[in-house]
Amino acid sequence: MTAAFWVVVVLFGAISCQNKKTEKIAAVKDRQAMPGLHATKITTVISDSGITRYRIYTDQWDVFDKAKEKYWEFPKGLHFERFDENLVIDANFHSNYARYYEARQLWEFKGKVKAINMMGEMFESERLYWDRAQELIFSDTLVKITQLTRVISGYGFQSNQSMTKYSFQATLKGLLVVPDENSNTAAIPAGATHP
Repeated sequence: MTAAFWVVVVLFGAISCQNKKTEKIAAVKDRQAMPGLHATKITTVISDSGITRYRIYTDQWDVFDKAKEKYWEFPKGLHFERFDENLVIDANFHSNYARYYEARQLWEFKGKVKAINMMGEMFESERLYWDRAQELIFSDTLVKITQLTRVISGYGFQSNQSMTKYSFQATLKGLLVVPDENSNTAAIPAGATHP
């Protein structure tokens, strides 16, 4: 009876295979518009001399390796944290969208871009760029910097990579009042730089 059972199974399997039509999958027409790598829920930790220094995470990472200009895309945003020697977060960065152009070593961040540097200053903008080759961060849109005692806003923002030395080509509404080292105040005109 066992042999008869297996004969019936094989016959039904053969008949069912004959009745099915083979589905054809359409060929990829534009490989440049299709990512060569698609990954979700990515978290990575970067160490220096055995000490965890950075954590990066994103909900989606796509690598367009066949595009005319190769790039990585983070359509659901990118978050970055920096740790001090005691593993306390001392700086962080977030954007709702990010793209990295490999050949130019250029990052583009868009949508509620927010960064907090090691001095506790908060930077907010809708678009920010990081040129890794020139070690420069810049923006062509409004950037707002919230410090402990004041808020600075302006256009034509440029900064070093750690966002501790920065300048604007034009600040909003004329002069900004900034306390100097002797607790007196000093006026900083538009186009001012931060030491």
